[in-house]
Amino acid sequence: MAHEMAQVDTVIQQRLASEVVLINQISHYIVSAGGKRLRPLLVLLFSRALGFEGHARFELAATVEFIHTATLLHDDVVDESQLRRGRDTANALFGNAASVLVGDFLYSRAFQMMVSVNRMRVQEVLADATNVIAEGEVLQLLNMHDPDISIEDYLRVIRYKTAKLFEASARLGALLADASSEVEEACAAYGRCLGTAFQLVDDLLDYEGSAAQLGKNVGDDLREGKPTMPLLLAMSNGSAAQREVIRHAIEHGEVERLPEIIEIVRLTGALEGTREAARAEASRAESHISALPPSQFKNSLLKLCLSAVDRQN
Repeated sequence: MAHEMAQVDTVIQQRLASEVVLINQISHYIVSAGGKRLRPLLVLLFSRALGFEGHARFELAATVEFIHTATLLHDDVVDESQLRRGRDTANALFGNAASVLVGDFLYSRAFQMMVSVNRMRVQEVLADATNVIAEGEVLQLLNMHDPDISIEDYLRVIRYKTAKLFEASARLGALLADASSEVEEACAAYGRCLGTAFQLVDDLLDYEGSAAQLGKNVGDDLREGKPTMPLLLAMSNGSAAQREVIRHAIEHGEVERLPEIIEIVRLTGALEGTREAARAEASRAESHISALPPSQFKNSLLKLCLSAVDRQN
């Protein structure tokens, strides 16, 4: 898909243009950092897998990347993050106010772009997705420093905050191809499961990876007091003493105790438990697209399920 992704990048560069210099500086800085571009890739793969080859697929692929980038800008301000994709965050370089406002610019530019496709259903899907993502951000904020949330509470945040845009991206590909409602729902379910698996592994790597691999500071989740699945499983599986160490660390964001926390997470099997949960989601994603016609694009979608779970960054 390299050639098609290059065309998406061309649309991104064209649509980033603004007469306001600071908007150009920050938006180009964050977008040029790259990233996996999985959400636009889903738009392209599903549209091609279902037979659509029109230019609108590039416009909508760029649109979902803009929405994703806007959420990153806002996330990093809320989380007070200093590193993303191996570089200083925009808020660290340009300040919180500029980052929030440029995030707003990217959101509004994304809505201009989706309107240009002139399909009400597309607008409905993306408007719904952005609203759910915002709800997920607030839910996550409410869960900060709370060691008593359930696994289901945690998964709800993932499905709102991360998986919803994966779901919307897959659904857009089906919409462009005028697929049946049954096929559209199957594509959306694939995206939802893949996005959940992807975030589970992200949360796992915060206790298993290195800063060089991750492109962010190891232990950021703990510093922010996020009770992610590795910590929740470790508390469930561990001794009373281990449970108390993790509870205290979540409540106080004790990143200084990260080596001790990593050891507890490892000893209690929480890392493998989290990866197994991600594998189960990836397997469900595969099953949802079993009825799609055979193609190289379907094969790529199946391979994405494997790479989402086995990645190290």
